[in-house]
Amino acid sequence: MARIRATERRADLVAAAVRVIAAHGVDGATTRRIAEEASAPLAMLHYCFATKEQLFAAVFEDLAGKYREVLTRNDIHGDVQSTARALLRGVILWYRENPAYGATIVELISWGQREGAQAETVYNAAFETMRTILDGATADGRTVDADTIDRLIYLVSALSDGFALNWLVFADTATADAQAELTVSALDAWMAANLEATPGGDVSGERHEQESGRGIRSLMSWVQMN
Repeated sequence: MARIRATERRADLVAAAVRVIAAHGVDGATTRRIAEEASAPLAMLHYCFATKEQLFAAVFEDLAGKYREVLTRNDIHGDVQSTARALLRGVILWYRENPAYGATIVELISWGQREGAQAETVYNAAFETMRTILDGATADGRTVDADTIDRLIYLVSALSDGFALNWLVFADTATADAQAELTVSALDAWMAANLEATPGGDVSGERHEQESGRGIRSLMSWVQMN
């Protein structure tokens, strides 16, 4: 039973660390403050985590796991385009509903770059999960080459990160709704220009060029109007 309680207490401390880092930054996330947030004795924190660095490493692992869960939950098992779009929307929604995790990721990425390779944990986990999902996205009977999948994964990550930063800075719901649609439109425009298959069928040759141009023109019109 003691082991079970210690495991639960570790989870409580990690969740508390996420909230404290989001509110006070890495420098303000003292072990005492984290223990108080978790309603735990400071001695319990030091029992579960010998050092603050070990606690932060556990937070990185937790963030990576949460990100992986979000991606897996939004795997619609469709074609590459539909699946990539669902992944991006899912991550955007997660960032909107969990601002503390977004803020903590931003804080820890900066800290992790100074302290070692821990900052890569979240991204590597996300990239591998997306790669597995998109490699299996062949509902339309087509496959996409590995280089294109890698570019698509990077784009989904970069677009979701950009949205998250804007959401953290402005926290404006109405603006976030419009920005979410713009972000997905940017992904759609890239996919229309770089992938042969679309949810509605194949795009190739002259039709591919027309569809790509229409998608990009539509996106640019949206930007100019807003």
